[in-house]
Amino acid sequence: MTIPDYQSLMLPVLQIAARGEIRVPAAAEVLADELGLTAEQREEMLPSGRQRLLHNRMHWAKFYMFKAGLIDQPRRGRFVASDAGRTLLAQNPARIDVKLLRQIPEFEAFYQTAILGRTPDVAEAEAGPDVPGDAIASATPEEQIEAAHQALQSALRAELLERILQNSPGFFEQVIVDLLVAMGYGGSHRNAAEQLGRSGDGGVDGVINEDRLGLDRVYVQAKRYAPGSSIGRPDVQGFVGSLVGLGATKGVFVTTSSFSQPAIEFVRHLSQRVILIDGARLANLMIEHDVGVRLARAIEFKRLDEDFFSED
Repeated sequence: MTIPDYQSLMLPVLQIAARGEIRVPAAAEVLADELGLTAEQREEMLPSGRQRLLHNRMHWAKFYMFKAGLIDQPRRGRFVASDAGRTLLAQNPARIDVKLLRQIPEFEAFYQTAILGRTPDVAEAEAGPDVPGDAIASATPEEQIEAAHQALQSALRAELLERILQNSPGFFEQVIVDLLVAMGYGGSHRNAAEQLGRSGDGGVDGVINEDRLGLDRVYVQAKRYAPGSSIGRPDVQGFVGSLVGLGATKGVFVTTSSFSQPAIEFVRHLSQRVILIDGARLANLMIEHDVGVRLARAIEFKRLDEDFFSED
């Protein structure tokens, strides 16, 4: 089975909490065992790579039930079912979710202000249907934020490649220069431009210093193809043949489109080190190294510092 959404985890988390005070990591292991999760699922991370997916969903299930008064947190890192939580479990609910929690006045007040962003007077004035309990859906707040971020990144990648294709081949070469310099190659920007500007070596468009002293060099091939086109093995073989003729051991083949599977398999077993950068990876690198993009808005998220509140 897949990892349940955080609302689906509320009931099993409360059931675990009803067995007695427990630490969060131990509860997560119990929960994973009861759900029959695989080792890979237990280690699955959020897209940010900063927290396990199961732990994140369990955290939000526990937090919401704490705000509803169903869970107590008597000590740092520990939680237990409250009297209200045990009373609810005695009713054998089939499911605990946000819709049910909103029937609890304490949680509804929290929900209106913290989740919907309403002040109490506004909530009372509107007094009508608002965001349904499942509108925050199966995703935790962090998952919703990361999904939105991924969507924005995907749109930005597509826009970057589209704008590159709208410009000249010379502009594409300059993009590669800017990117390689931003990644630490080529020494100064001026030297990198001079090196990459050379051509006439068969399948090689340019050469750039791998380090500032020029102790090693990387040969570059760049092809600006429209989406839907694919660089095949013959093109990559031609590039590798040029490397052999030049006595070179390192090469980078960059394209705005993609590489065929035979081309990808071909470079895996070479004595030369050849890196293939397709359009998606090119756009990702440009975003990562701030080439052709600029910061529009930064949002900072903070977590509670448990150590600060520890009196041990």
